[in-house]
Amino acid sequence: MSQIFIKSLYAIPAFYSFLMPGGLLLSPVFSPMIGIFTKRINKREQYLISLLLVLAVSGICYGIATFLGYRVVAFILLLTVSLIAISFDILPVLLSAILSAFIWNYFFIPPRFTFHVSTTDDVILFIMYFVIALINAALTYKIRQVEKASRKKEEKANTLKLYDTLLHSLSHELRTPISTIIAATDNLQSSNDNITKENKDQMVSEISKASFRLNQQVENLLNMSRLESGFIQPKKDWCDMNELIYSTVKKIEQNKIHQKITININPDMPLVKTDKMMLEQIVYNLLNNACLYTKDDSKINIIAINHADVLQVTIEDNGEGFPEEEIGNVFDKFYRLKNAKAGGTGLGLSIVKGFAEALKGNVSLKNVSTGGSKFTIEIPCELSHLKA
Repeated sequence: MSQIFIKSLYAIPAFYSFLMPGGLLLSPVFSPMIGIFTKRINKREQYLISLLLVLAVSGICYGIATFLGYRVVAFILLLTVSLIAISFDILPVLLSAILSAFIWNYFFIPPRFTFHVSTTDDVILFIMYFVIALINAALTYKIRQVEKASRKKEEKANTLKLYDTLLHSLSHELRTPISTIIAATDNLQSSNDNITKENKDQMVSEISKASFRLNQQVENLLNMSRLESGFIQPKKDWCDMNELIYSTVKKIEQNKIHQKITININPDMPLVKTDKMMLEQIVYNLLNNACLYTKDDSKINIIAINHADVLQVTIEDNGEGFPEEEIGNVFDKFYRLKNAKAGGTGLGLSIVKGFAEALKGNVSLKNVSTGGSKFTIEIPCELSHLKA
């Protein structure tokens, strides 16, 4: 029996290390839990929780030790130390390992209530328990340190990649409208008498469009910054969907688009309680995306309906649709389709997803069988049939 127990104790560190971040199981399951515990619980609380947990488990085991046997109690205490090692720093874990070893010796190993161990087998068991508990704590701490360093390295690499993507995208998207504005204003300020009124009107129009495009990119960056900060909170108020949809379409049409936008919405649709700015930005980004990536003669259809307490907005076009293998990535930050034309930062659809989730809703995309794509936004909200 003692030989089986010793072999089992030897196997525990190997099994436990398999569960740790370098293995297969801990990374996806326990790693977030480790981060939560170590960030939220200070060192003094870790000591207190470790001691109380060991004492509580020891007390429970003491009441049923007659049925379990003191060798099984050793496994339970060692498991307790292992769970503490997953969550806390090295010193509280070492303290709980030492405390559990002496509790097991004093209260469970015969003869009880003394630190004297009568048999050679029990002496070996106690020494092995003590050593394995300490090694377990030390190895756990070491593995967590390695995981922490690896995670920091990965985060740094992702940050550098993100900055590189951002700079690459903005270098074109910001430079183009700025260059247009500078060139047009230089021509307007020049004393060239050959510039006709028609040319001046065209330059003013170019300045207007470039300014609008520049403003849109800045708005996207600010919106993404709000989402990334994690402090974005919807400011809900009663909103008329007819007014919101028509005013958003009007803004899109000011960009001199060539696509035909059709609006299908019940004039008597009830008011919805939501964040008007977020919802308007969602609809605008989807319409703008459809206008950018469909042909000039394409048709865009926007539908807004309500199902009980859920608002559903659908924007569908008859363009070429999205490659099926890329649909799952279109809402990612800075993601642009592989065959997309130049331009765009890849922020528009990620903002749509972020705002939809901030409103406790969701957005989905699928290709239409007859051609084109279909975005569907569903947002839970209160409804009211009372209109001013």
